[in-house]
Amino acid sequence: AIQRTEQSGIIFLDEIDKIASRQGAAQSAEVSREGVQRDLLPIVEGATVTTKYGMVKTDHILFIASGAFHVAKPSDLVPELQGRFPIRVELDPLGQEEFYRILTEPQNALVKQYIALMETENIKLHFEDDAIREMARIAAEVNQSTENIGARRLHTIMERVLDALSFDASDLEDKEFVVTADYVKEQLSAISQDQDLSRYIL
Repeated sequence: AIQRTEQSGIIFLDEIDKIASRQGAAQSAEVSREGVQRDLLPIVEGATVTTKYGMVKTDHILFIASGAFHVAKPSDLVPELQGRFPIRVELDPLGQEEFYRILTEPQNALVKQYIALMETENIKLHFEDDAIREMARIAAEVNQSTENIGARRLHTIMERVLDALSFDASDLEDKEFVVTADYVKEQLSAISQDQDLSRYIL
């Protein structure tokens, strides 16, 4: 396993922008951020690291780093660390189609989670395909008009759509509920159209 890790391992460093220097930040915070970057350098360039499984050489491990870089820029990282990541690509923001796939395709997709959650209240919850597409459309729209927080937007969208149903679940006489596109619009239209509201609620 150690040999496979050394020869074919991939390490993904998410949110690396959080350790980049920032203008106006406190001096102590800057020292801390730069310290973390300096600690990463030998590991990324190739070193022998002690793990609970034994010594692992990182010389041939592929390192991939990502970050939103809304506040900081890649050039705010220490030059030595920048040099360890020579290939840079900019990713397109998630759109309506990607949101639809996120809601439906993963094993633990949000739609499946909410269906399972409502089953604990003995309610059979169904989502029409148009309803899922409408939620994906609104999520993409709100991300575009306010702050783009990516797929995290889907959590609040789903929560708002099913808020009333979750609250009244135990009192419902009809134990089967179908979420339609019209129902989604009814729950979200007022909020999604008001930018101030959607900024803080969605």
